[in-house]
Amino acid sequence: MKYVTYLIFIVGIVLIVVNTMKLDFSDIFHGDSLVALISIVAVLCGLCLFAIFRMSKSIDEKTK
Repeated sequence: MKYVTYLIFIVGIVLIVVNTMKLDFSDIFHGDSLVALISIVAVLCGLCLFAIFRMSKSIDEKTK
């Protein structure tokens, strides 16, 4: 399970980088830039959830 979470973190970081390249800072709230911005926020939320999941698993292992 530990390796799966690392893999998900790496894929998330790659998705953030790819979507950052699609951003057009002169017109960020229209077209593909908006989709990329929403995708970046969604990936960041997912990474936060997995970080919380990893911390809860490590706490669970320490209490056993």
